Amino acid sequence: MPDSRPFPHVLVIGAGIVGAATAFYLSRAGAKVTVLDAKAPSAGATGASDGAVSVASKRPGVMMQLARQARDLYAQLVQDEILTDLFHTRPTYLFARNDLEVAVIAAQQRDLDHQGEATLWLDRTMLMRRVPGLGASVLAGLKVPRDGHAIGYEVTHRLLACANVVPLRHTPVLELVLSGQRVIGVETPGGRLLADVVVLAAGIDSMHFLGLDKVMIPRKGQLIVTDRAAFGYAALPGPLMSASYLASKHTPTAQQSSVSLVIDPLRTGQFLIGSSRETGVLDRQTDIRTVTTILREAVDVYPPLARQRVIRTFAGIRATTEDGLPIVGRHPELDGLILATAMQGDGICLGPLVGAAVARWALGQDSAQDLAALTPARFLKPCGSDHSRSDVL
Repeated sequence: MPDSRPFPHVLVIGAGIVGAATAFYLSRAGAKVTVLDAKAPSAGATGASDGAVSVASKRPGVMMQLARQARDLYAQLVQDEILTDLFHTRPTYLFARNDLEVAVIAAQQRDLDHQGEATLWLDRTMLMRRVPGLGASVLAGLKVPRDGHAIGYEVTHRLLACANVVPLRHTPVLELVLSGQRVIGVETPGGRLLADVVVLAAGIDSMHFLGLDKVMIPRKGQLIVTDRAAFGYAALPGPLMSASYLASKHTPTAQQSSVSLVIDPLRTGQFLIGSSRETGVLDRQTDIRTVTTILREAVDVYPPLARQRVIRTFAGIRATTEDGLPIVGRHPELDGLILATAMQGDGICLGPLVGAAVARWALGQDSAQDLAALTPARFLKPCGSDHSRSDVL
């Protein structure tokens, strides 16, 4: 017999790319969706991202596997005329500047090959043929040809439009509304909103609701935008990503500030250059010392950048965790609450895939992907007491 259960009303906290993707898949299935945000769509990490839909940059294991599936989903959404003109395939070039970094990208190639991902090792001569103008410090590289790019706020806007959902802006959540051990809604300054299922996709702001201050770690990243080197097309065939960026993925809990260089050629002919990794920092200010450090490294790697002007600097806050993995899944103690947060710097890549999984959970179905490694249960322990309406985890 066909399933006659009514579709739930789902309330999504957070109007970034994960929340928008969740709303899109729920709406497409016929569910009622309400999306709210403390500020506005893409006001958080989604709007301060580099747009990489990259397998090349991922940690071996579950993140690399999920990134491959996520990239395929982007291509499918283009084919379905949902993300037309918003997702583009382009290669990523990992580069090394010393023997240790050569070993890092060689190890990454082995892991990518193990996943069946196409790669091409490039010595300096071969790399220079593909990326003319590289500095003398660059020794070798690795090309990963099937990576892609999508601008986060554009994808978010498109998915919300396709879902026919207008988010409630400037609507912060004050607390979760509970009935026993079930979440039935949220309290906002404008009143209570009730729902059958609540999805928490609010990024760093999720710490307040989850009580995960010790495992959910803010990380600030400063980025730079230049003027145009070329008009109407990218000035490089793909982004240049340092081996130090890969190394930082392997040490997610490092309590230090550093620069992990990525030079990203935008389709406008501009460059997006980043970024710092400032663990534990919550302000969104840029500073001359950090910007100068990033630019000095960038010009060393790609000297033609010295001809460009800096037209903008900005910073975003990403949420990471003790083990470097996102928090995605049903809450282990509270029914009706699904978590999709702490996406690291991988939210643009994984956003549609995670949104699809969350939507299926909200509809009472199983995810099409194996996301067991991301379960909230690895951090959230039994509370051991009853919850009242004002309880906040």
